[in-house]
Amino acid sequence: MSVLVTGAAGYIGSNMMLALLDAGEEAIALDNLATGARWLLPEGATFVEADVGDREALARLFKEYGVKEVIHFAGSILVPESIRHPLDYYHNNTANTLELLRACVDAGVTRFIFSSTASVYGRPERVPISEAAPLQSITPYGATMAMSERILEDAAAAHDLSYVTLRYFNVAGADPEMRAGEIGKPTHLIKVAAQITSGARKEKLQVFGGDYPTPDGTAVRDFVHVADLAQAHLKALKRLRDNQSSATLNCGYGRGYSVLEVIEAFERVSGEPLAYEVASRRAGDPPQLIADNAAIRTALDWRPRYDDIDFIVETALEWERRLATRPDWAG
Repeated sequence: MSVLVTGAAGYIGSNMMLALLDAGEEAIALDNLATGARWLLPEGATFVEADVGDREALARLFKEYGVKEVIHFAGSILVPESIRHPLDYYHNNTANTLELLRACVDAGVTRFIFSSTASVYGRPERVPISEAAPLQSITPYGATMAMSERILEDAAAAHDLSYVTLRYFNVAGADPEMRAGEIGKPTHLIKVAAQITSGARKEKLQVFGGDYPTPDGTAVRDFVHVADLAQAHLKALKRLRDNQSSATLNCGYGRGYSVLEVIEAFERVSGEPLAYEVASRRAGDPPQLIADNAAIRTALDWRPRYDDIDFIVETALEWERRLATRPDWAG
């Protein structure tokens, strides 16, 4: 029996493949390589190039490899892009998740782990945010993920399918052994700051908004290390294999850092100043997103190892420096 990982050649998917293979699991990597890179996958990993919305390809894959468990990462995740191109996001995130679930039901897949997002909460009324907070997405990205969550919940109620949905907060950092990390179009704060600090980009860091109702006026986010996130998925898989109930859980550390605090972390780690300038707020950015993570700690017995902003920054920066030496990387 194999675990299928969709979006496996992307940032989080490739770290998930590492975690599965390190744990001795038989994992199949699926990716259409639209934004992922084949070289991010562990050496020797079984790879299938196909689109997650291609039900015929999925049916063949499920049959050939005996897939009964799916961890679903494939999708589009850029908030500003979703505002400019909402129909692409509804297709790639919601419609393709629907097709994947149809294929899972047809093939008798019994366990499903879904990669969701804190963006489903929109501008939360209370922080930290619990799973009971209302879903009031303010961007197409958040809306597509909330819709996908509901589709999964309804499918599980009607079929022999159990699930764990993990609502990520801000994923950052790289594999501590430097085997996988974030590539592609830089949009997230820590990725962009790492590029500027490493010299890959010659510009000032843009701080989007200096007038938020936060202690220093900049947006506050709960940053979770990608390796801890991968371990949360392993814990979720164990929960389902133990025949425990389906669950929807926040995945964050429960501690927020402002943009300026992240800049200070880069300066501590690198020993160099990081030049920045304050720009206008971006559409769709809430002032604060911080997880109430009591539920995931209890439900999955999740104990993060890398809850340290300096370590997150250190691995992101080291990864960026190593990328500069890769002739096969297209940034």
